[in-house]
Amino acid sequence: MLEFSDIAAVAIKHNNPCGVALSKKSLADAFRKAKACDPVSIFGGVIAFNRPVDEETAKELKEIFLEIVIAPSFTPEAKAVLSSAKRLLNIRLLELDMSQPQRGGYDLRRVRGGILLQDWDTGSVDVHACKVVTQRKPTEQEYQALDFAWRVCRHVKSNTIVFASPDQVLGVGAGQMSRVDSAKIAVMRAATHGLDLKGSAVASDAFYPFRDGVDEAAKAGAAAVIQPGGSIKDEEVIAAANEHDMAMIFTGMRHFRH
Repeated sequence: MLEFSDIAAVAIKHNNPCGVALSKKSLADAFRKAKACDPVSIFGGVIAFNRPVDEETAKELKEIFLEIVIAPSFTPEAKAVLSSAKRLLNIRLLELDMSQPQRGGYDLRRVRGGILLQDWDTGSVDVHACKVVTQRKPTEQEYQALDFAWRVCRHVKSNTIVFASPDQVLGVGAGQMSRVDSAKIAVMRAATHGLDLKGSAVASDAFYPFRDGVDEAAKAGAAAVIQPGGSIKDEEVIAAANEHDMAMIFTGMRHFRH
């Protein structure tokens, strides 16, 4: 949630964000948009907010079964609504201070004979400073969508493909052995939930090893791509984007969440 300064809602299932949205209006509006990303997977999930949960948002939350809601705080009215919802009798409300930026830390993984210690992935980029590698430069709206998609993809298990508008995730493909399969899954999930990918931005957490992932994104309607670059097939991938009149930018930074 510390990724965003705007009002934000995130739905998490099995440690992957299945719905993320921003709003200029209200927390309830952000939640409705996040839920629309994947109204099926959100069932039994974890919801996180970067603003205090109010009564209006609590009324939206009580309509589905949830395990945990995380927010800076909950108003008394919100607590009353959530405590009275029959399907939320065992819900856990966690108050988390989000006033301070992420300072970093370590991830630990067990390995035979010891542990693997890794720094948190806290890297960020200025999308406007990224290298434009295609004939067409992103529009300002596309830059906004690229920035949003890139922020989200860092938190999705690799191989990661995320389609997004400037304020809503539209499709997520997570944890696949093939990057093109992640793209296909993201497209399928968007279609399943009636989300239109025309004009969307797509983020890839690591470089495209082949052009097939870009072809899939273009076929689905994506107009812009953000990716680290650095593949030996970069020229073919860029050529594919140009063929589809897509804008593509290179971050020079990759994410790999396992």
